Amino acid sequence: MEGAVAGSMTPLAAAEFEPLMARFAPFEPQPHLAVACSGGGDSMALAVLADRWVRSRGGSVTALIVDHSLRPESAREAESVGRALAARGITYCVLVRSEALPATNLEDAARRARYRLLESWCEEHGVLHLLTAHHRDDQAETLLMRLARGSGLDGLTGIAPESARRACRVLRPLLGVAPERLRATLHGLGIGYVEDPMNHDPAFQRVRLRAARAFLAEEGLSADRLAATASRLARARMAIEAMVDSALARAVVLDPCGFVRVDIAILKAAPEEAGLRALSAVLATVGGADYPVRLERLERLYRALPDGIAGGRTLGGCWLLPKVGRVVVCREPAAVAGPLALPPGGRLHWDGRFAITAPEGAPAGLTVAAIGTDAAARLAAESRGGGLPAVIRTTLPGLFDADGLAAVPALAWHRSDVGATLARPEIAVFTPLRPLSGSGFTVV
Repeated sequence: MEGAVAGSMTPLAAAEFEPLMARFAPFEPQPHLAVACSGGGDSMALAVLADRWVRSRGGSVTALIVDHSLRPESAREAESVGRALAARGITYCVLVRSEALPATNLEDAARRARYRLLESWCEEHGVLHLLTAHHRDDQAETLLMRLARGSGLDGLTGIAPESARRACRVLRPLLGVAPERLRATLHGLGIGYVEDPMNHDPAFQRVRLRAARAFLAEEGLSADRLAATASRLARARMAIEAMVDSALARAVVLDPCGFVRVDIAILKAAPEEAGLRALSAVLATVGGADYPVRLERLERLYRALPDGIAGGRTLGGCWLLPKVGRVVVCREPAAVAGPLALPPGGRLHWDGRFAITAPEGAPAGLTVAAIGTDAAARLAAESRGGGLPAVIRTTLPGLFDADGLAAVPALAWHRSDVGATLARPEIAVFTPLRPLSGSGFTVV
């Protein structure tokens, strides 16, 4: 590992880190924190600061090191970072990416893969808080990148201090801290860090913006000013989100089977920006999406509601069906995820929408998949889910064995030769990747 002296910058003291974490209170007694740690100066400093903070509360930290396997030496480097953390008494775990990454837009694909690994580890170990080391300059660069993409208010608010994920919350306590102070913190403790070669690769936009930082600062676009601008825009966003929550509460009815009914008149009575955001939230929740649909497509759909979608419309993996003053928004059958193996006692998240938990006594060889058109029609004939639109029944998760469809927990149905324990509703719970409301996890 290597390091660099951080000039005359003052290290970030424990007394300063305390209020940065206080904004995320409350924490449980003796909290367990996960810290995403690449081995760079920012994340190494965060791991040390978080470890010091949590030890004073009787808790613990696990540093999560993601090996993207993009370079031959990455495994060796990940273990080197782990040994440096272990020398400080910090527990670590190396997570190795196995999924293939596309040749294009590699940076974004790697980031998404990284978060999937980090969040899966948190879910498996029951850790509720995942800390990342995004700092002031990251915030400034993010604002510039989103300006270049023509982002709206959401994008220009930059990186959020806290975001709720399906199984944990992501906390970013260092957003107002200069990176030089983080490196000074390590230098003061005699701790080295590594530099990722990708941080100097001009193929990435963030690297090119970093190289232009001195010129931008001369024109008034310093990191401090850009970060302050993002913070002010975030205040405006919070005010709009309060209007969005109000519109959702009045206009939307969410069903545990994973679809919603939207009162279009109420939705369109809200200010247009709030109505657009509410519609975007509905699509992301029902579609099991990680990210919202593109604004241009969303605006076209919003303008078309309700009269312009006769016969239905698809967007964001959802199907919108007009129903006498309301619109039913459900999962688009063609976009549903494929089958996943479900071992006895296993847990998984299927189609970005349902948390599936197999009973301990479940038979081996089960898979989870959409029940499909034929099974949906058969169940409707048996008066199972008969009140649901046909398109919704087809996208419900079913448990399949060697003989076909064994159970549909959402409808409390099971095949006659299969135990009723497979048909309990708690086996398949609608838990989308994105909550309907920005104020917390989705509750149905």
